[in-house]
Amino acid sequence: MVDFWQIIQNAAVELISPTTAAYALAALGLAIHFGYTGLLNFGQAGFMAIGAYGYAISTLTLGFPVWGAVLVGVGGSIIFALILGIPTLRLRADYLAIVTIAASEILRLIFTTNSLDAVTGSADGLSAYKGGFAALNPFPKGTYGFGPFTMNEYDLWVRVVGWTLVILGGLLAWQLMRSPWGRVIKGIREDEDAVRALGKNVYFYKMQSLIIGGVFGTLGGMIFIMPRAVVPANYATTLTFFIYTILLLGGAATILGPIVGSMIFWVLLSAVSGFVARAQAVGWFPGMSSVQAGQTRFIIVGVVLMLLVIFRPQGIFGNKKELAFVK
Repeated sequence: MVDFWQIIQNAAVELISPTTAAYALAALGLAIHFGYTGLLNFGQAGFMAIGAYGYAISTLTLGFPVWGAVLVGVGGSIIFALILGIPTLRLRADYLAIVTIAASEILRLIFTTNSLDAVTGSADGLSAYKGGFAALNPFPKGTYGFGPFTMNEYDLWVRVVGWTLVILGGLLAWQLMRSPWGRVIKGIREDEDAVRALGKNVYFYKMQSLIIGGVFGTLGGMIFIMPRAVVPANYATTLTFFIYTILLLGGAATILGPIVGSMIFWVLLSAVSGFVARAQAVGWFPGMSSVQAGQTRFIIVGVVLMLLVIFRPQGIFGNKKELAFVK
């Protein structure tokens, strides 16, 4: 018998999980890239990987404190954005899409290579880098929360830090979009030739947008690894497509959209995954193996993404008139 109450409880936990917060930060960065500037970045997984590996390697290999490891990750994302943007941002948007998805995959393969095993851990990844972060935890040992939201002091600390970054990131992005800088990048999204005719350096503004959105993704990558190990398989192109689904679900040219979209996405994904797994176990889907049941969620994500683009391209909070890509 399928325990629907247990499925609902497990799904509800994802509302405030560190993974949801990490994806919300990455989606906020993608909103700056794609929703507001019109940059087709398909390599947000690469920025998250730089944040994750930058933090872990700085901690384990170089012995940096938490603040130093964070700065290394952020600095790495800025360098990565410059490498991607310098040869592509003067060209058409589709060139950036090709370069970012390829660069992200190259980065993942570099982290996987055996020759760097001593530093990156190769395919096994890295762990045991959380000591410095855990040492900053102000919460005493114990159990916190209620019902499905019960957690220990470390899990609470990760959630507090993760969602604090989401709130601060959302406020920063909101202020940026209300500033003269934000109005310029919105103009670039609509008609960059017109913005160029007004004397603005379009290339410079695009580069700034790519860097800022990339830093958001990098911070999301750091939060993403706090409840788990750093494993290169987590940074495949699937990760970027999940973030795009979240972005389109909530609204590409919005601030609240990526945050709420991440919550809805992970709750629904957890609920569907839990239901399919339990239904397969009790024989509701004859002929379907447990592996096939686990892959069903990817099919569902693809179908949802197609339906969103077709019937609600502006997302839950978006304004269809504001988005150049749906005209």
